[in-house]
Amino acid sequence: MAESLLLPVIQGVAGKAADVLVQSVTRMWGIEDSRRKLERQLLAVQCMLADAEVKGETNPAVRRWMKDLRAVAYQADDVLDDFQYEALRRRAQAGLSMTWKVLSCFTHQNPLLFRLTASRNLSDVLKKISELVLEMNNFGLVVREATAPLIHPQTHSSLDDLTEIVGRNDDKEMVVKVLLEQRFKQKVEVLPIVGMGGLGKTTLAKMVYNDFRVQQHFELLMWLCVSDDFNVNALVRSIIELATRKECSLPDRIEILHSCLHEMIGRKRYLLVLDDVWNEAEQKWRDLRSLLCSAGASGSVVIVTTRSQQVASIMGTLPSHTLSYLDQDDSWELFRKKAFCKDEDEQPELVVIGKRIVKRCKGLPLALKAIGGLMCYKQQVQEWEVIAGCNSWDDVGASNDILSILKLSYLHLSLEMRRCFAFCAVYPQDYRMERDMLIQLWIANNFIHEEGVLDLEERGQFIFNELLRRSFFQEVKLDTFFGRRSTYTSITCSMHDLMHDLAKSVTNECADTHDLNKQNALIRDVRHMMSSVKLQENSESFEDVLAVPLRTLLSPYWSQDRNINSLNVMSLRALQCASLHVFHKELGCTRHLRYLDLSNSSELVTLPNSVCTLYSLHTLRLNGCENLEHLPEGMRFMSKLRHIYLVGCCNLKRMPPGIGLLKSLRTLTTYIMSTKDGCGIEELKDLQLLGGRLELWNLKAIKNGSCMNEANLHLKENLKELLLHWGHDRSKCRPQHEVRGNEEILEFPLPPKRLESLQVCGSGQIEISSWLKEPSNLEKWMEDKTGEPLPVIFPELKELQIHSCPKLVDVPKAPCLQELDIKGLHIEFCDSLCNIPKLPTSLERLTVQHCGCLVSLPSNLGSLARMTELKLLGCEGLNMLPDGMDRLIALQELWIRQCPGIETLPGGLLQLLPTLRKLMTLGSPELELRCRRGGEYWAFVANIPYLNRDVLQDGPTKGFLVVSTLAMGHGCACAGSSRGLPPYC
Repeated sequence: MAESLLLPVIQGVAGKAADVLVQSVTRMWGIEDSRRKLERQLLAVQCMLADAEVKGETNPAVRRWMKDLRAVAYQADDVLDDFQYEALRRRAQAGLSMTWKVLSCFTHQNPLLFRLTASRNLSDVLKKISELVLEMNNFGLVVREATAPLIHPQTHSSLDDLTEIVGRNDDKEMVVKVLLEQRFKQKVEVLPIVGMGGLGKTTLAKMVYNDFRVQQHFELLMWLCVSDDFNVNALVRSIIELATRKECSLPDRIEILHSCLHEMIGRKRYLLVLDDVWNEAEQKWRDLRSLLCSAGASGSVVIVTTRSQQVASIMGTLPSHTLSYLDQDDSWELFRKKAFCKDEDEQPELVVIGKRIVKRCKGLPLALKAIGGLMCYKQQVQEWEVIAGCNSWDDVGASNDILSILKLSYLHLSLEMRRCFAFCAVYPQDYRMERDMLIQLWIANNFIHEEGVLDLEERGQFIFNELLRRSFFQEVKLDTFFGRRSTYTSITCSMHDLMHDLAKSVTNECADTHDLNKQNALIRDVRHMMSSVKLQENSESFEDVLAVPLRTLLSPYWSQDRNINSLNVMSLRALQCASLHVFHKELGCTRHLRYLDLSNSSELVTLPNSVCTLYSLHTLRLNGCENLEHLPEGMRFMSKLRHIYLVGCCNLKRMPPGIGLLKSLRTLTTYIMSTKDGCGIEELKDLQLLGGRLELWNLKAIKNGSCMNEANLHLKENLKELLLHWGHDRSKCRPQHEVRGNEEILEFPLPPKRLESLQVCGSGQIEISSWLKEPSNLEKWMEDKTGEPLPVIFPELKELQIHSCPKLVDVPKAPCLQELDIKGLHIEFCDSLCNIPKLPTSLERLTVQHCGCLVSLPSNLGSLARMTELKLLGCEGLNMLPDGMDRLIALQELWIRQCPGIETLPGGLLQLLPTLRKLMTLGSPELELRCRRGGEYWAFVANIPYLNRDVLQDGPTKGFLVVSTLAMGHGCACAGSSRGLPPYC
């Protein structure tokens, strides 16, 4: 039975009843007594709810009462939100013109009508809750003390948890051996990995996928999560996208897709992992198998992970590898790593009890990790004995009974964490959740509250990290989303299938339309819905959903002729909508919105002014709105705004005036300078909470050099990515004019010390002094008082990009640098760059492009053991590569293009050539001749898969493509969702 989670709902509403903004309006309207009575009634109910939860398990009347109480609590929340909204409206109206104030009296914002309606609604809610309190007294409920679990703050988990895997090395070796033995097989072989949920099938497949021998053996590696929707056309489309690393826009016709698949894979030896397959329809597999067998070289293999022996028998051509439970020693090792996580001595008493707990887990890795994570916070013997003796541990060997183990960990979460985890049931299985988006949705629904020194976002990150540490979340990745002109990174995660089942089992309030179509959820109970598929309009659920007071609606999939006004939107707190036409006219009915996501709305050119009446809005996401040109002028009155996302809004002309008034802003991904009043760089001065990513565009519009100091960028310690663009369009980021000698110097202070990524794109109009010169005049980096360059400028910098900086003569030293990407330095503009400093050992990729005066590479280049890509393009001044390059053991790609001076390769580097995946020498005539068939180097390069062939193109020109940094090996493609390309968030 689903848990009610009613207590945190009542707590949230009671807290809102005591809110200062609410009180300011109820006093003004003469209804303060009613507000106080509502607050008292809610507090009285709150004290009894713990006992009601217990009695409700056996008493249906109590269960019915709790259900009615929940409905009334949500109504009360809406009413109190009305009062909050009115207070915010009055605060904003103080800065509006008289014309706007007059017009507001004749629109849906009519304050007189609003006052009457809100007062009447408060009376209605108070009457209902008073009746429920009287009924509650007949149940004999008593006050129970709720014990809060002990929670300690944890650091962010590693993005790569493969080091925690226990007991699967033998399995990995067996599977790798089978794969390598197929090298001479003419047909594509299929190897099933079979086991029940939670045994680690996907983990084993990843271990194999990342094995060095596998990476070297296969020319193309692809990973696709299939889940329960085995649509052949969709699967083929996803495989094409994985093979090409770009979006497939071909028509949905199997003949066309088949031809493209054959062309893209060609005669490469490939490894394809089909993860989590449920399909037992043999004909569907035959259709896909015939397509897969038509492409690829000898030795190609498909790995299938499945819980079903029937699936394995249908798809497999090789004997299945069946996963067994972990033995007692491995089980104990896995449990011990989680349970004794504080590096303290293991108490002998706890070890004895722990081994009893381990025995009852019966070798299930997921259960061992979950229960081990729970025990980490319990230091008393009595606490361990309670868990070891819990009745819910009976018969844990069956799949359904694993949920009883997982629920034990769930029940030891705080109520706040339980509610946040249960909300994740809104997502379909295998969905990749973006961390920041998830936290913002939690905040929008009032699931989390500030605690101590932690603000809402910090509290949300703490909860996310706790759920991750306790294995409720898994597979945390740093995903990179590529668009036409912008990229951004974001932390994402997923849930194991069993954890998703657990989330579904503990709440009736969250569902996606897939559940509703299958009638797996009761729509009348749903408050949070995701439209992952189109809702069947002829179903009973369709009519019901139109009446449900939803509080969250994500990615609504409505037909073009259906407007959002067919929904009950009055209670919405969060809305994600990719089509503006279903939203434009209904803004006045969604005044409680805290979260609004219109990302990828291709028809959005101007955001309507009515958005500015959403005074409670916290988050506004407009990512990928490529045609968006204007934001409404009145955004400065939206005082609650905390996050504005504008990544990929490449046609945005300027910012609305007065952004600096939004003192609560934590995220502002894009800021475009303008000479208009209130649109300059000085607007950033007081936005001290800004963090994450910040793109500054059109810096050439800054006429007063002192204005840059007023931005106070050096005080914004939470900034991690800083992008400086002197023009309005990155594609036109090239000097157009000579810099005049009397041009005013633009003083640019040091950026935050915690900055991890810096990009500079020049224009040629203005000069920056201090730490960074204007790109077209950039000559050197920051100097000390003696005129000598400082040894360390960016102590935490991990990525540096410099574009169109023709006067650049050197590059700053940064010990934590991981990626140095100097591109777009066209030869006619880069005549001053002649050397690059000694590079850090952490460097993984180096690109030097069109630096005609560069005569030498760093002396330590050959010692960079982590270097995977070295690209030299258009460097005509280079005559040789440094010696000692035999230590580039991780090198996978080497580009030496249009570098005619480089005629030979050092001997050490020659020995590494057979291990490369790609070698490009076009435009370097002598070197190219040596690498041709019959040439001096042919024996070293003959087996390189991509020899002077650039088959992997960049991302799509439209939309966004995600590439993950999860350790999947070089040259791999990892699907970020069940269909290969995760939704852009």
